[in-house]
Amino acid sequence: MARSRSIIFDCDGVLVDSEPLAARAYERVYEKHGMPGVHGGIIAQCIGMKQSDIIVRIRELTGHQFPPAAGGDIWAETKILFSEELKPTPGVTAFLETLAGDRCVASSSSVERIDHSLAVTGLARFFGDAIYSSSMVKNGKPAPDIFLFAADKMGANPADCIVIEDSPFGIQGAVAAGMTAIGYTGGGHTYAEHAARLTAAGADFVCADWHEVSRQLSGLGIPA
Repeated sequence: MARSRSIIFDCDGVLVDSEPLAARAYERVYEKHGMPGVHGGIIAQCIGMKQSDIIVRIRELTGHQFPPAAGGDIWAETKILFSEELKPTPGVTAFLETLAGDRCVASSSSVERIDHSLAVTGLARFFGDAIYSSSMVKNGKPAPDIFLFAADKMGANPADCIVIEDSPFGIQGAVAAGMTAIGYTGGGHTYAEHAARLTAAGADFVCADWHEVSRQLSGLGIPA
């Protein structure tokens, strides 16, 4: 009998091409609060983290102490940009149309942000209620908590799960969870060293588009 495999998708930068928009939102909100200079290069070092960890990392990189009471401003600005401009990553809709088997989303973003992202891009129909956020577990990526939580919710053995991630932190978390890790570099935020960093983080494969992901999954016995 064929081995049953479950696919765990990151959301931002994998399903939806959100990272450039999210970086713009952080830059705008920090500037609004009198803290300029939070540019895309700084946010790029935070991809894959949940918001509270991003704020800590920005402080480490810039010295800017974001006011805790203003945390909601980041999502408010991000939501505006997502509503106006967010798109699926190129080719993912067609990929999901033919993907067989169990799948879920495991993201560092809040449930509200994941739901909004999937709704405005038309991808929500592919996942139903199988949406899991780092807010549901103790530790965010690169800890394995969210991936182990998702596997448990799906009733899957971690060793039978395949994670698709665009960030080194996410790949590290997948590897720590004992799962097969596919690095994805097809988002608008990709950069010259992206594939090499995903490989260094432990990715079993790195794919630049969804056709390549399909080929790798087929090699693992999953029709896609």
